Amino acid sequence: MVRRNNHISGSSCSKTQGVQSIEPLEKSLIKLIRLLEQKKYRTQHGLFVVEGDKTVREILGSPLITEYLLAKPAWLEQQPVANANRTIKISDKELSQISFLKTPNQAMALVRIPQYPLDMAELTGGLSLYLDQVQDPGNLGTIIRLADWFGIRHVLCGEGCADPFNPKTVQSTMGAFIRVKTHPASIAFFDQLKAFIPDFPIYGTFLNGKNIYETPLLSKAVIVMGNESKGISDEAAPYVNRRLLIPSYPPGEPTSESLNVATAAAIVCAEFRRMERGL
Repeated sequence: MVRRNNHISGSSCSKTQGVQSIEPLEKSLIKLIRLLEQKKYRTQHGLFVVEGDKTVREILGSPLITEYLLAKPAWLEQQPVANANRTIKISDKELSQISFLKTPNQAMALVRIPQYPLDMAELTGGLSLYLDQVQDPGNLGTIIRLADWFGIRHVLCGEGCADPFNPKTVQSTMGAFIRVKTHPASIAFFDQLKAFIPDFPIYGTFLNGKNIYETPLLSKAVIVMGNESKGISDEAAPYVNRRLLIPSYPPGEPTSESLNVATAAAIVCAEFRRMERGL
């Protein structure tokens, strides 16, 4: 259970209909926003930061709970009904003070970190991704975004992964985190999966794998993507029961040592969907 923040009033389990009031920006809130750049404070307060016109608008129309909406007056005039517990009117100078972006946009939201139950029946009903020690927030955000593009609704973040609610990760998702459910996961997930469905397809990319373009791919499976420099860990590797290779071209020619993990994930997911459609 995440501890609720003492700074927050009016918190609830459902969205508030309409703007309750427009308030000034307080120093205590500026301090809270600064703290939310660090994972331990995001966990402590149960909040994460969302920035940008488009993504904030999406958040306000989503089931996620917005505790604070902070925006410029002109932006608020165009958004007369906002599902936020508290609304703060801010100036350009104030937005520059609190923004994590090099070029601040027009609006920011402080949103409750969602807690998604891991439903094995739902997860095994389609494709899902398990990220094994993917440490770069930008890579993680890009993978969540491509999961959204390819209709993958569950991304499991293994131990050692970046935090999906890191401001850089959230920004990289371009709003995909609203539709893609991220789950903290340990290596024990694979044992739970095995107990639920023995021999459930678990794919991963290895140098000794089968050519992905010549291998039948199943539409209900878990795809494991490994660490940026080390690939799939020794702990996760034994659980992968279908090893794949993304071949370089032309075969046998000198080339880069490896692909970026987000690039590799895009290739793998695209090939799964292509084969599913019979193309």
